[in-house]
Amino acid sequence: MPSVQVQGVGAPLAERMRPRTLDEVVGQEHLLGPGKPLRVAFETRRPHSMIFWGPPGTGKTTLARLMAQSFDAQFLTISAVLGGVKDIREAVASAQAARSAGRATILFVDEVHRFNKAQQDAFLPHVESGLFTFIGATTENPSFEVNGALLSRARVYVLQPLSVEQMQSLFDRALSRLAEPTADVPRSEADGSARDEATGERTAPAGEIVPAFDAGACERLIGWADGDARRLLNALEVVVEAAHAQHRAQVDAAYLEEALSQNLRRFDKGGEAFYDQISALHKTVRGSHPDAALYWFCRMIDGGADPRYLARRIIRMAVEDIGLADPRALGIALDAAEVYERLGSPEGELALAQALVYLASAAKSNAVYTAYNEARAFVKEHGSDPVPVHLRNAPTRLMKELGYGRAYRYAHDEPNGYAAGERYMPEGVDEPAFYRPVDRGMEAKIREKLAWLRSLDDGD
Repeated sequence: MPSVQVQGVGAPLAERMRPRTLDEVVGQEHLLGPGKPLRVAFETRRPHSMIFWGPPGTGKTTLARLMAQSFDAQFLTISAVLGGVKDIREAVASAQAARSAGRATILFVDEVHRFNKAQQDAFLPHVESGLFTFIGATTENPSFEVNGALLSRARVYVLQPLSVEQMQSLFDRALSRLAEPTADVPRSEADGSARDEATGERTAPAGEIVPAFDAGACERLIGWADGDARRLLNALEVVVEAAHAQHRAQVDAAYLEEALSQNLRRFDKGGEAFYDQISALHKTVRGSHPDAALYWFCRMIDGGADPRYLARRIIRMAVEDIGLADPRALGIALDAAEVYERLGSPEGELALAQALVYLASAAKSNAVYTAYNEARAFVKEHGSDPVPVHLRNAPTRLMKELGYGRAYRYAHDEPNGYAAGERYMPEGVDEPAFYRPVDRGMEAKIREKLAWLRSLDDGD
């Protein structure tokens, strides 16, 4: 890809790249293609309340803005993260004023799932009266996070992450935007920069170039953005600016990671650095080092890791490395994940950190993890051996006549609640020893209990 002249660095690249027409939107063909529901809504000029559900960087805000532009409506926006009842009241007053002037209003509520029930209910009478068209955006399943009353009055549209091909198209388009010639733009700044007369945006100094991205750098950047258009554009801008500062005309994969690490402290979600850090986090928990666990957790949060992904990994650590040595660990990990879902960032991240510290400090055992893997391998090797007759259920007369369940010994009726000597494996299959409890934590007591039960089997 050749090096080309750069211009227009006044506003963030992601903002400059925001589509101005529906045809400029990248992705979401299932909603915007010919005859598809959102395309029809635009073409028929019939706005309706809706909720856009999808991951970050898929165009939720852009589509809402385009709808207001298409319908020549006043566009009001509220962030549920920062806003409250006061903002809702102000939006209602503004919509009433616009209606008095004969103009419609589209009210866009970003992160609508962050509003509580009372705040969500505050929109209902105005949606029903037609004071404004309500458009909500959420990254969470609206079935769980949006009130049923509001959900019933809005159509839900599911937005998908951009595909690799769509991200490549956006990447190429962004480079073209950066490379637009600036020769005709009057220059009046002392450093040789200029301001676009139409937009007022400050351009780059004359002579700067957009560095060439080799195939490896392009592939890594697109993979790192993971379907998020805004993330791609922000990272591209950071790398280009870093290359300008160092007078680099070429960006390869190695320089890309260096630039992102220095400027964003991020990592490729699908790349080596990401998995190196999650590996370090897991191993420090396994190694009972809470300080190091906190360090790697904060490194990953600071680097842009999704806390939900980390929550899933923490749950996995609880069952893989702590297990029954401390059964409370799993409950604590699950509770932390739930707290994060309720609070979001940054408050919810403290709950995940607390769970990590507990897991790192807890007694360790991978006995269940090992037993599970051995049992799976055993089943795969031995196939489908028949269930012993005495363990079969007998819901019909015929089954009873065939002896199903006849010799079964009900453990609760046996001494110590245990049917000593009873067999539970298929005929001809030796008793396995998958689960071998360690002598640590709660599992030490389990080990003693199982040893005692085995002694009863042997008649001791």
